[in-house]
Amino acid sequence: MALRPANPRWGRDETTWLRALAERAGSLCTLSTLAEVPVGRGETLPVLGLVLGCRDPTAPTLGLFGGVHGLERVGTHTVLSYLDQLVEKLSWDRDARARLEDARIVAVPLVNPGGMAQGRRSNPRGVDLMRNAPVDATLPPPFLLGGHRLGPWLPWYRGRKGVQELEARAVEDFVRVELFPARAALSLDVHSGFGFRDRLWYPYARQVGGFPRMAEVRRLAGLLERTAPHHIYVVEPQSNSYTTHGDLWDHLFDQHVAERGEGTPWVPWTLEMGSWQWVRKNPRQALQRFGAFNPVLPHRYARVMRRHVGLIDLMLSWVRNPEAWAR
Repeated sequence: MALRPANPRWGRDETTWLRALAERAGSLCTLSTLAEVPVGRGETLPVLGLVLGCRDPTAPTLGLFGGVHGLERVGTHTVLSYLDQLVEKLSWDRDARARLEDARIVAVPLVNPGGMAQGRRSNPRGVDLMRNAPVDATLPPPFLLGGHRLGPWLPWYRGRKGVQELEARAVEDFVRVELFPARAALSLDVHSGFGFRDRLWYPYARQVGGFPRMAEVRRLAGLLERTAPHHIYVVEPQSNSYTTHGDLWDHLFDQHVAERGEGTPWVPWTLEMGSWQWVRKNPRQALQRFGAFNPVLPHRYARVMRRHVGLIDLMLSWVRNPEAWAR
């Protein structure tokens, strides 16, 4: 069956946007192609990785990721909007430049360009990239939603056992090279589609409890409460909402501990934007292909692009000051 794009601009606009902001950043930035993903008719789209700021791989590092699910364009746009604003500030703001002299940002704003080009949650092979890692839930997760191997015609398909998808391998390799060496790190993977509230999830997705970095999570949550007391986020483990097989960040966190040990702090966060609030205010958008996962009306889109800049900027401050939260 031919793999045809759902919209000729999806995935391509975002790739162009990332290339343009990297060019504006000049010598402060490197942009590399991590993989080329077939999207049909002989065309491929790149998975692009960006490194901005300090060249020392051991420097404190903030990782930003989006577009793991192709329908959730708003996640990719949130990351790109933040990077775009930061690059603009770097062109004239000495303080912004100083922040990146001793820290770095690494980013894959569009993990799943093929899925976005085709207007689907999964990648072009029908695999949900957030169910594809070699991790099994300790208790049976929700049927289908928690990941399954029945086949790619159903959502949340994990893929064949032992087969890691091209996009997932690209992100894993990028994280190992660009984030694992950092002496302190945080990451944020931006999603949408669950509930009426914006949630900040921390691991584990596979089980209830047992996350080794709970002391750091509590300190970071305390910093958020004290620094931004009117914030909008529900801070909780993902397992409070549901558990899953194959979570990429569960897998990478465990690999980080195995390779780097307990003494090198990294907390991977997921921002799950509550898209139901957009649908409640504009029910007609639920009839659109990606309306359940993205703000459709221009003023709501603009509000979301503003809404999370403060959180990402605060996370950059946290990684530059690990003594405030890392044990």
